[in-house]
Amino acid sequence: MTHPRLLETIADPNFYPHRPDSVEMVQTHISYVFIAGDIVYKIKKSVNFGFLDFTSLEKRKYYCEEEIRLNRRLAPNIYLDVVAFSEDAQGNIILGAGEKVVEYAVRMKKLPQDRMLKTLLANGQADDKIMDAIAGKIAAFHKLAETGGRIDEMGSIATIRHNHKENFIQTLNYVNTTIPEYQYKFIKEYVEKFLSTKKNLFEKRITDHKIRDCHGDLHLEHICVADEIIIFDCIEFNERFRFADTAAEVAFLTMDLDFNGYSRQADAFVQAYLRYSGDYEMLSLLNFYRCYYAYVRGKVISFRLDQKEIPASERKLITNTAGRYFDLATSYATRLEKPALILTAGLMGSGKSYQARIFAERFGAAIIRTDVLRKELLNITPSTRHYEDFSQGIYSDDISRRTYDKAYELASSQIEHGKSVIIDASFKRRSEREKAMNLARNLEVPFYVIECTCREEIVKKRLDTRMREKDNASDGRWEIFLEQKKDFDEIREFPAENYFVMDTSENQEFARQEIIRIIRNQNG
Repeated sequence: MTHPRLLETIADPNFYPHRPDSVEMVQTHISYVFIAGDIVYKIKKSVNFGFLDFTSLEKRKYYCEEEIRLNRRLAPNIYLDVVAFSEDAQGNIILGAGEKVVEYAVRMKKLPQDRMLKTLLANGQADDKIMDAIAGKIAAFHKLAETGGRIDEMGSIATIRHNHKENFIQTLNYVNTTIPEYQYKFIKEYVEKFLSTKKNLFEKRITDHKIRDCHGDLHLEHICVADEIIIFDCIEFNERFRFADTAAEVAFLTMDLDFNGYSRQADAFVQAYLRYSGDYEMLSLLNFYRCYYAYVRGKVISFRLDQKEIPASERKLITNTAGRYFDLATSYATRLEKPALILTAGLMGSGKSYQARIFAERFGAAIIRTDVLRKELLNITPSTRHYEDFSQGIYSDDISRRTYDKAYELASSQIEHGKSVIIDASFKRRSEREKAMNLARNLEVPFYVIECTCREEIVKKRLDTRMREKDNASDGRWEIFLEQKKDFDEIREFPAENYFVMDTSENQEFARQEIIRIIRNQNG
C-alpha cells in the first residue's frame, strides 16, 4: 500500500533538491510517474495482476533495481539509479534515507518528446536512415543479450504452443464480438499447421542461440531518436515476456509499425536488421510471430469489454480497435511464405480490381493493374478519361499486348525479389493467360487464376457509378462491356486446384475466405 501522503508530497516542486518549475503526474495501470523538470521518478503501484506482483515494498525495490539493470543495456545514460522516499524523525517524507523507507522509485532523465519515434513517424521525419540506425542498435543488443539455460526454454515448441493455446482459450468469449469466427478458426488452423511443419526450425533456433533475454515490449512509444538511439522501458517484471526469439522481437516492432500505417518503414527496418544480423532465417518466422503479437493485442484490448461500467461509445471504440488487431493477425496468417503469381481476371465491372486489392492485402502481394499501367506507358495520367471505341485507340490489340508484356516484366522482377504478385486485368485472351502461366512455370512459383463474375444488372450499376468517379483509372462502360463479353475467350484451360470462379454479386467474403484458405494451405 502506497504511503497516504506520498503522492501529494512528491507532487510539490519544492520537494525536490533541483527545484523544478512544475511536477506532472502520469498514471499507468502499474505505475505513478512524476515528471519533475528534467528528472523523472517512477513508482510502482502495489498491485498483483498474476503476471506481475508489486504488493510488497521489498518486491517493488527489487523490480526497481531490475528496471535499472535491464534498461541500462539499451539506455545507459537515461536510467540513473533507484531512490528511496523515507520518513524523517518528525514523520515528514524526504527524498533519500531516513528513519523509515516508505517507497522506492526509479530515477531517470526525461526524454525529448518531440524526438520519440512515434512523433517522427507522424510528422514524416522517420526516414530509412533512422530505421537503419534503430535496426543496428537492436541487432547489436541481440548479439550480446544473455542466452542459454531457462532462457532457451521459452523458444521450445511446448512453450510456444502453450502461449497460443492460452490465446485461443482466452478469446473464446469474444468470438463474433471482436474477432469473427472464421478469423478465429483460420488463425487457429494456421498456428497448428505452422508449429507441426516448422518443428525443426524452432529447434534449430534454440541450438543457434537465437533465444535471448530481449527487451520484451519493443514498440514505437519506447524508442527515442535523439543524439543517439534510446530504447527504454523494457519488461522487468516477468522474464517470460522478455525471453524470446530475436525474430519475435523484430516481429513485435514491425507489427506495431504495420498497425499504425507505417509498413514501408517496417520493411526498411527488417531489411536493415537482416544486414546487421545476418539472420536471414528469421524471415520464415516473422509473420508467425507478428500474427501472435497482433492477436495478443486484440485479446488484451478485448478484455476491457468485461468492465461493465464502460460507456457504449467507448465500448464501440474498444471493439473496433480489437477487431483491427485481429484482422491484422489474420493478414499475417494469410501471407504467403513463398512468392506466387495470381491473376484476377474477368469482364469489366466484375469487381476484379476491388478483389485484387483485398487479396493483395491478405497475401502480402504487389498489385499490377493494367488499367493504370496502360496509361503510364503512354504518359497519360491514370485518371484521365479515354472513351475509345471497343479495341480502338489506347485499347487496340497492339497497345494491349505491350501492356501485358510490361506487366509480365514487372511481375518477374517482383517475384525474383521474393514478392508475390497479383496482375489485375481482363485476361480475355487465352494466349495472355498462357503467357502468364508460362512465366510462373519458368520462375518456378505457384500460379492461380481467380475469375470474377457478376450479374449484369449489378455490372451496369457499377459501370455507371465508375463513370462519375474522377479518380478511377478504368474507362469501362456498359456498351464496351457488351462488346467485351462477346470477345472473351472462355477460361477452360486450368485445373481446378489453380482456378477459382468468384461471383462478386453477393457473399463475397465467404468466397474470398475459401479461396484464401485453399491458396494459403497449398503455399504454407
